[in-house]
Amino acid sequence: MSYDVGAVERRRLLGRTKSVTVVGASANPARPSYFVATYLLSSTRYEVNFVNPRLDTLLGRPVYPSLADVPGELDLVSVFRKHDDLPGVAEEVIEAGARTLWLQLGLWHEPVADRVREAGLDVVMNRCVKIEHARFAGGLHLAGFNTGVISSRRQTAP
Repeated sequence: MSYDVGAVERRRLLGRTKSVTVVGASANPARPSYFVATYLLSSTRYEVNFVNPRLDTLLGRPVYPSLADVPGELDLVSVFRKHDDLPGVAEEVIEAGARTLWLQLGLWHEPVADRVREAGLDVVMNRCVKIEHARFAGGLHLAGFNTGVISSRRQTAP
């Protein structure tokens, strides 16, 4: 079974996504989850929620102690947690009824991917939701960084 989701499929997933819930969101500006959170809030159309039992607010938004506490339907759940926590997080994602489990850069867990797929969810591993969104929205060079090019070309949402 192939675990790597191709670019066309990642674009399709991001294009159908209405909300992104960041599990493991941090208030530390040096952490990748903080950088992703600021990008999602400022540069996307997504409804953004945060989960971290040790925070009350982040970037002026409420932070929920668990996925079960997030109001509304969950769509894409972006995970910033250590490898050993992933099976438990996957079960929470399944129970919460999310559509996609997205494991951030450096996170790869094939048994979790199998479990999530068996439950009918899509899964992306070892990819940054910020980088992928920006790439498909026209804000990144193929290498993954901002080109600094200003264009009059109309941008299309992923």
